[in-house]
Amino acid sequence: MSTGPVGVGVIGAGTISDTYLENLTAFADTRVVAVADLDPERAAAQAAKHGVERSGTVEQLLADSEVELVVNLTIPAAHVPVGMAALDAGKHVWSEKPLGLDRGSAELLLAKARDAGLRVACAPDTVLGPGLQTARRAIDAGRIGQPRSALALFQTPGPESWHPAPEFLFQTGGGPLLDMGPYYLTSLATVFGPIDHVTAAGGRARETRVIGSGPRAGTEFEVTVPTSVSALVSFEGGGSAQLVLSFDSALVRTGFVEVSGTAGTLVLPDPNRFDGVTALHVPGAEKEDLEPVGALAGRGTGALELARAIRAGVPERASGELAAHVLDAMLAIAESVESGRTVEVASTFAVPPTLPEDWDPYAATLCGGGSRNPAGRSRVRGRVPRVSRAGRPGPCSGGRAARRPGRRPPAR
Repeated sequence: MSTGPVGVGVIGAGTISDTYLENLTAFADTRVVAVADLDPERAAAQAAKHGVERSGTVEQLLADSEVELVVNLTIPAAHVPVGMAALDAGKHVWSEKPLGLDRGSAELLLAKARDAGLRVACAPDTVLGPGLQTARRAIDAGRIGQPRSALALFQTPGPESWHPAPEFLFQTGGGPLLDMGPYYLTSLATVFGPIDHVTAAGGRARETRVIGSGPRAGTEFEVTVPTSVSALVSFEGGGSAQLVLSFDSALVRTGFVEVSGTAGTLVLPDPNRFDGVTALHVPGAEKEDLEPVGALAGRGTGALELARAIRAGVPERASGELAAHVLDAMLAIAESVESGRTVEVASTFAVPPTLPEDWDPYAATLCGGGSRNPAGRSRVRGRVPRVSRAGRPGPCSGGRAARRPGRRPPAR
């Protein structure tokens, strides 16, 4: 069995790769070996920016024997094909969300991994951040009794005003359902368990949109998917949730997730963030704010947790099975919008345990590196960890000293 930091190759050098590369080069237990992209020049620029030695084509990265784990940051339509190619090359896979665009290809991806003895895990990894982990620990401790219902809202005018190339967010694989739905449904599923059936309605307000920023500002493009979706989500355990996802609302309301149980209500942190305070409401008592407990990183946390799970031979928490179940549920919602009927969700998954409170993404755990990370970060309670600029990587760190902790991770 291999030991030491896990060699990582990043495929896809687009906007979101900055946050991934910043974190993966700071973690002691991952070593970024190479960056690849369809545009080798873009890959080279990102590699140089983040101090990664090698860059090139996807084929070159997959042939690199030092790459054990591929971090797939391509567009949604390429998630499964690139994942399949990585598995064929004998690599484990961390995928950005969604896992795929249809149930069949996602299941083929997971089946290939099982047959090859490899792992596939998937975003969102915000559920592993100290914000949502603290909320889950409160629920597991019975602070609101048995969870019975939830309300989740994401409403904005849409990303075309700020995203320089937003077309994919309004086409197959996008829309608020597949772009933002994974954050909200993953958070709900890790609280309530597998989804049993859904009933939904939706539509789109406009047939075209206009890019509002960047070099292509003013460009009009076609909208092909619903831009507003409302769903009633019923869980196998008997609970239910109301879910509203919209790119059509001038009134912005995002990050809203309330879970009500037999003894109280929790207002969870924004599921598209890693931090955030949980508010506990119990009848007859004042509101209690639960500060997040744990070390804060950002996107790439799930890939790190996967890397450690691979070395330890234990299941990863942001599993491909969880992502496939959420994909199944989102496709069921889309089918319910089209048909006007209730649609069953056939897949299932095992709810992962919460992370230990002292789980530290910056610690060097794969070579006996101790409890503190090489840049001097340590777990803190109720606040964002800070780092000394004088920090330096330890002997088994594959990256540089951690930088600028606690920034808000950008939405994809």
